Amino acid sequence: MKDHTAAAMQNSIEVPRDHPSFAGHFPRFPVLPGAALLDAALQVIERERAIDLTQWHIASVKFIDAVRPGETLRLEHMVAGKSGLIRFTVRVADRTVASGSLSNTAPKGAAQPDAVQPSGA
Repeated sequence: MKDHTAAAMQNSIEVPRDHPSFAGHFPRFPVLPGAALLDAALQVIERERAIDLTQWHIASVKFIDAVRPGETLRLEHMVAGKSGLIRFTVRVADRTVASGSLSNTAPKGAAQPDAVQPSGA
């Protein structure tokens, strides 16, 4: 099996126009909730890097711009040097809509990190 943990990777994420979360978020200006966007990104990262995200935690995440129905997302993710962080950015065309990082080390001051649990797991 090829090791995908260190390479920079790009993946497309299709969000169906009829995704259930658009219906209630918001009626006249439908946007994809941040939780749904993050979940989609985590599922792709876990699959493409062949890692178990239950052993990781979200070190940071920022939601920068709205994702509208029918937009195609481009997920870019890479391992950041010796820290082992996986940094990710989600874009729609030339707009950055979210960014963040995942860590497989315990957060400072925490006895047990909250494990990442993609909904597809």
